[in-house]
Amino acid sequence: MIFASDNWAGASDRVAAALVGAAGAETPAYGDDPVTATVGAAFNRVFERDVAAFFVATGTAANALALAQFGRPGGVVFCHRDAHIAVDEGGAPEFFGGSRLHAIDGADGKIEPAALRAAIERYPPRAVHHGQPAAVSISQLTEAGTAYSPAEIAGIAAVAHAAGLPLHMDGARFGNAVAGLGVTPAEASWRAGVDVMSFGGTKNGCFAAEAVVFFDPGKAHGFAFHRKRAGHLFSKSHFVSAQFAAYLEGDHWLELAGRANAMARRLAEGLDEAEGARRVRAPDGNEVFAVVSREQDRRLRAAGATYYEWPADGMVAPAERDRFIAIRLVTSFRTRPEEVDRFLRIISADAA
Repeated sequence: MIFASDNWAGASDRVAAALVGAAGAETPAYGDDPVTATVGAAFNRVFERDVAAFFVATGTAANALALAQFGRPGGVVFCHRDAHIAVDEGGAPEFFGGSRLHAIDGADGKIEPAALRAAIERYPPRAVHHGQPAAVSISQLTEAGTAYSPAEIAGIAAVAHAAGLPLHMDGARFGNAVAGLGVTPAEASWRAGVDVMSFGGTKNGCFAAEAVVFFDPGKAHGFAFHRKRAGHLFSKSHFVSAQFAAYLEGDHWLELAGRANAMARRLAEGLDEAEGARRVRAPDGNEVFAVVSREQDRRLRAAGATYYEWPADGMVAPAERDRFIAIRLVTSFRTRPEEVDRFLRIISADAA
């Protein structure tokens, strides 16, 4: 019963087989191999336009280097207060890009256009004391497990672009969002106004495979130097290319994400029937936030369930916190129906 993180899930069988195949290859280094060329074409197919894709090893590197591309003296990047770049990346965006983060409040992990506009207006263009707006960043899925619709993204992009700022998307769980929304990758990204994306593979079936995708290749000028300086230019790049080739072929990435999302829905629907527990909202992807009693938490952990307790603000009333906690449950492409069902039986105290 592993619901701690989709990072625990390993690689898909198809991606693992591609890695094994790459191990026997002798091919040019640093991305000059034929597989890397085919993966570039695959990204173009996925997004229905010519893009520039650069491989890195981690999501933190993808986010930090994508934002560094748009850095400027005194730069300010606008993001949600709970964004991964703000609370979980050890200051990497500030370190690599030199920009500081301006955190914006918003319900369900989302930035509202009006709040973004107000935040940007706090930095008048000629006021050298305050800093210069550099970029806007949103997460898909958000840290609250919610998904921005294309219309919501377009609203944020309109504010960002009106201020001359690029829109970055942290797409660590972009596949889960696309599968959950039932839209195309293009509709959920550049057609809605996203300029650059951190395209996640690791959480959804790859091993140390992430990409920074520029939807206007002209805006990628000089990015290769950011990547090299940060130590993320792979010499044996074909190992990453082989993963992405298998991951993208036949929309395997969306198949994997859909499988994870289906297990999250099964979990959420079961929580609706469980006495003494409740889900906070319907899942947009593969994350379920719930409130359980401390006794249910004790039973679950004793049975070997893994998950994280989550900050209770907004989910558990202060008067209830001696009896209830908030938790986050993350499913993956490896999650099995029997794991979900056992978890739900224990919640309902029907399991031995």
